[in-house]
Amino acid sequence: MLIGAHISISKGYEHAVNEAISIGANTLQFFTRNPRGSAAKALDPNDIEKMKKRVNETNFGPLVAHAPYTLNPASDKENARNFTKNIILDDLDRMAIIGAPYIVLHPGSHLGAGVEVGIRRIAAILKEVTESKKDVMILLETMSGMGTEVGYRFEQLYDIINLTESPENFGVCFDTCHLFAAGYDIVNDLDGVISEFDKILGLSKLKAVHLNDSKFGLGSMKDRHANLGEGMLGIGTIKAVLTHPRLEDKPFLLETPGGIEAYKKEIALAKTLVS
Repeated sequence: MLIGAHISISKGYEHAVNEAISIGANTLQFFTRNPRGSAAKALDPNDIEKMKKRVNETNFGPLVAHAPYTLNPASDKENARNFTKNIILDDLDRMAIIGAPYIVLHPGSHLGAGVEVGIRRIAAILKEVTESKKDVMILLETMSGMGTEVGYRFEQLYDIINLTESPENFGVCFDTCHLFAAGYDIVNDLDGVISEFDKILGLSKLKAVHLNDSKFGLGSMKDRHANLGEGMLGIGTIKAVLTHPRLEDKPFLLETPGGIEAYKKEIALAKTLVS
C-alpha cells in the first residue's frame, strides 16, 4: 500500500521525505509554493540530489505536488487567468526537475459565469500550458461543489480534459471528502461510484486519492475534512476505499487535521485496516 500525507517542504525536499518516512509513510504530497500566495522556495540542486538518493534507497514515492489555492483558470478576469497560466508553467518546469510525476490542481471557480463557461476557460488554460510541458501530469481534483466550483461532477472533469485536445496529458485525483460532499455515495455504493467514474473517464485516469473523512453529510457541498473514522464517512468506508481492488495501486494521501502527529496515528491506523 502506498500511504502518505501532506508534508511541508519548508526545510527542503530531503527533509520532507525523511519526515514522511519517520511517520511510516512511503509517499507524500507537498505544495509547489505558498498555498495562499505565489512565492516559491528556490530549488537547491544539492537538496534535490540528496532527496532523490533517499527516495531510491527506500523505494519511496511517488512524490505528488499540489498547486496553490490562489490559482483559478476559470476566472472571469484575464489577469487572474494569466497569473494561473504562468504559475502552472513555472511549476511544471520545477516539478520536472524535482522528479514529481504529478501535480494536483483544483479546476477553479466560475464566479457566476456558469459551469459551461468555466469548463471552457479551464480547458483553454490547460491546453496552452501542456503544449510544451509533458514531463509532469496535471491531476484535476474532484471537488465538493462549494460555491461556484467547477469539477464536482465526473462529466465536468471529462469535458475539461476532452476540450484540451490532449487527454493523455491529464489525470484525476479522487478526494473522498469532496466526492461525498458532491453527492457521490461512497458510504453505501463505493463500487457504483468507481464504476461510474470508469464509465465516464476511464479508471486509467485515476492516479491518486486524497484520503479524508468528511465533517458534513452526503451532498452537503461543504469542503470540511475530518480525521479518519471521525466524520460522516466512518472507518468502514475508509477501510473499503483502502482495500478496494480497483484502488489498491494508487497513492493514498492524508489531508486531515492535526499535523504530523495526527498523520502518524492515521497512517498506522490505515495499515491495520489493510492487514
